[in-house]
Order: sequence, then structure tokens, then C-alpha cells
Amino acid sequence: MLPSKRLRVTAFTMGALLLAAGCGSGDGGGDTSELKLYNDKGAWKPFFEQMAALGKQQTGLDMKPVGYTDEPTYTAFIKSSFRTNVKPDLFTWTTGGRLKEIVEQNQVAETTKLWQDAIGSGDLTEELKTYYTVDGKQYCVPLNTAYWGMFYNKKLFAEHDLEPPKTWAELEKLAQTLKSKGQVPFNQTTPTSLFSFAWFEQLLAGSDPDLYDRLSKGEASYTDPGVVKVMERWKSMIDAGYFTKPGDKSDPADHFKSGEAAMVINGTWFNTSMTQRGLKQGEDYGFFFIPNVDPSLRKRSLIFESGPLCSLRKAPDPDASMKYLKWWITPAAQEKWANARGDVSGNPKVKVADPELDKVTKEAASNENRLILRYFEAAPAPVLTEALSGFDKFLNEPGSYMDVLEAIQKVNENYWKSNGGGS
Repeated sequence: MLPSKRLRVTAFTMGALLLAAGCGSGDGGGDTSELKLYNDKGAWKPFFEQMAALGKQQTGLDMKPVGYTDEPTYTAFIKSSFRTNVKPDLFTWTTGGRLKEIVEQNQVAETTKLWQDAIGSGDLTEELKTYYTVDGKQYCVPLNTAYWGMFYNKKLFAEHDLEPPKTWAELEKLAQTLKSKGQVPFNQTTPTSLFSFAWFEQLLAGSDPDLYDRLSKGEASYTDPGVVKVMERWKSMIDAGYFTKPGDKSDPADHFKSGEAAMVINGTWFNTSMTQRGLKQGEDYGFFFIPNVDPSLRKRSLIFESGPLCSLRKAPDPDASMKYLKWWITPAAQEKWANARGDVSGNPKVKVADPELDKVTKEAASNENRLILRYFEAAPAPVLTEALSGFDKFLNEPGSYMDVLEAIQKVNENYWKSNGGGS
């Protein structure tokens, strides 16, 4: 991965992280009854703790979540564990280029047999396996599965007599109406650059999903006219005042609860943030899949993600870690995990308790959708790093979009020259 200011951690900070990790992780040969699950989802601690209680009951293994809220710090810690004796038993990551990167470094425990057995029992699907496959073998298991769409404040919509849009034109009109009433239509999605790609992927996938796919494979340029047009559309929305101010450090869910922003793009896992704030789906907020920008597309482009739960090849106790991964994907574990957080599951046997979320799940399964892998996973790791930094710059300086695209394309070209493929 190319150097990034966001991923630089000083020796002092890293030393503190390693000390904080404690001595519970070893050098790959132990026998343990408590596993440490490192994750970049610090706000999910209560839900991990619920899973720990159930897991201890059903497997005999206890689990302690160690949560981070700063993604660059978390990434730096996990990568440092490859070179030290302080190794996580389990850890969360992302699929796509970032998973491929650490698999190729021979760090991740293979789960091919686990996937074969789980698909045979109906606990996992062939479609999902694609996202966990590197060079024909599987690694990790699904921590969560999510679809991206638009959360909206039902009370604000009712106040202005608005309905969820069925076309892109209706979405634009809706934003214009809200803006004319003194209401900010959209939240920027994130207080950091971590999700600065959200509108880019949505606009591109909804305009030209084939171009989106080619871009992720190095078969197209970031300066392609279709990509430039997407950035110009995005800029016009920013110029129109449709978004909250960039750089705002408030959590999107707080903006949403306060009514400062009427809508926010996010994955279905954002339900967890809402329920933690006492908001109820169907009453306080709703959710709709975003219509295509290009109405002539045969299928609706639906952004999809599945985040992995992994174990290191040299985990402190490999057998215990693998036992926990096998349990994690069972119906009993997944039903608890999905319904506690208010989200969907990668296990098709799991019943979603929330009727509103059940509707979302069924709509997502429709063959009228074209699943599009989330940009965070679709882009190769070095390209993603440059793009997140570039999109963050663009949000603050919308007129810089060509400079941003050219910088990303330079990294894109270098990556594919070194890794084969591309155009």
C-alpha cells in the first residue's frame, strides 16, 4: 500500500498500542479458553459482548472484544501484528483488495474447508464465497453482510409532504424541495474520509455499472469521460448546497436524530447506530434503495458489502480461532448477531425479526437488482488509499476534481502495471 498520512503511526503510538493489546496473544502455539476479537467497530462493543456470552455457552470459548474507533490506527495495529508476537486471535477486515493484500503476505488462515461444509449445509452461499476467494481458496468468514441505500427522517418527510423517490429525477426534486425549505437534504456520510467514496460509487454505479466494474479491474481510466461526468454531477450537488459541511466531526446518526440532515447514504448496518440512539425504523426513520441516475439501465445498481471476520495463520491458538469462526456462521449465532444489531445476515437461514428490515432484505434479493461490490472492497488497496484522500480533498475543494482524478489514475496505472491485468 502506498504511504498515507492517515496510516502513519509513530513508534511511540504503536508501542502504546502493543502494550494495550496485553499479553493474551502469543506466538501461535497456545491453548486458550478466551479469544480476543480485535475490531474497528468500537461502537458495537455491546453486541460483541452479547455474542461472547452466547459463544461461551455454545462453544466453551470465551471472547473479549477489543474495539477501535479510528480506522488508520486499527489498520496499523493489525499489520504490526504480522511482525510481532502480539497477535489477535480474531480480527475484522474488509474483502477485496485489502484482503488479497494480507493473504498474499501469507498472514491469513485459510477457511476453504469451512466454506465447503457451510455451503453444503446451507449456512453460506456460493455467491457470497466469491468475495472471500483469493487465488481459488477461501479466507475468513462473513462478519456482516449489508446493502447500501438511503436512510431518511420520516418526520421531516411528513412535515414537507414528501415520499421516497422512485426515479433519480424525483430524488433531485426532493433535494431541491428540502433545500428551499431551509433543510439540508444529505449528510456527508462520515466525519472522516473513511466513507468519502459513498457518493462516488453510487453516482457511477447508477450511471454506468459496466464502467464501475472495468475501473475496479484496471480496465478503465479515472479520467474516462464517464467518470469525469460523475464528478461534475457530484460537484453540482455540492454547489447546490445539498450536503452538510465537510469536515464536521459529528456522527451521521447524531445529525440524523437532530434533524440537521434529512437523508444519509449508508449500509444497512447503520441501523445499529440508529437503534443505539433510541430511534425506531418505520416510525422515526425509513430506508429506500437509491434509483439509478440513468433510468434506461435494465437493473437497479445495488451497492453490496460483506465484511470478514478473520484469523491469522499464526494465531495464538489456531484451532480455537477456527472453532469460533465455524460457530460464528451457524444459524444460532447469526440470528443473535443480526437481530441484536438490527441488520441482515450472510446466513440465508436466519430470520430477520424487524418487519421493516425484512422488507429490505426481500427487496435486495430481487432479480431486478444488479449487485455492485462496494468501492472500499472493489478498489485495489493502493488505489483506495489515494482515492479516499482525493475524495476527501474534493469534498473540501469541489473544483479540484480533475486534479483528484488524475492523481488516482496515476496510482491506478502504476498498480496494474505491477500486478498484471488492466487494459
